[in-house]
Amino acid sequence: MGDERVRLFCALPLPTDVVENVVRWQEEELSDAAGARLMGPENLHITLAFLGSTPADRVDEVVGSLSEAARGVEEQIVLRAGEYRETRSVGMLTLEDEGGRAAGLAVGLQARLETLGLYRPDKRPWLAHLTVLRFRARPRLGPVPPDLGGVSPSEAALYHSVLRPGGAQYVMVESVVLGG
Repeated sequence: MGDERVRLFCALPLPTDVVENVVRWQEEELSDAAGARLMGPENLHITLAFLGSTPADRVDEVVGSLSEAARGVEEQIVLRAGEYRETRSVGMLTLEDEGGRAAGLAVGLQARLETLGLYRPDKRPWLAHLTVLRFRARPRLGPVPPDLGGVSPSEAALYHSVLRPGGAQYVMVESVVLGG
């Protein structure tokens, strides 16, 4: 593979029914935001660790770290919609993390990847969230978050983020079962 690099991140894919509920909510509550782009259903996930540009020959190490971290999940992760929040470039749904199990997974994974020299920790603590909107200028929306019930992902996955003119396309490289 030589000097080839790939843009990677690890995330929790969402169950199909949750994705469908979020898409309906986006269309009802966010579609009128001028100059904003809704995140498509194929791009809805909960990021655990964004690695960015990574040597392609180290993908197996990332998958190994993800597998180890996923095996350590002893109790089911349960997330619930919190609030809608905007940063300078995205709109997100924050997620309440019952028992901090998703945070435990994220922090454990990040530590493994940092030890391998593949991850640089953020200055801010990890926040369970779902990016639902991208924009250049804040639309300053205030929608009521959807009722998603308890969201319990069953797997974690490594994604390759392929940059395209219309936005990034996320390709799942490999998934691993949580707790397995």
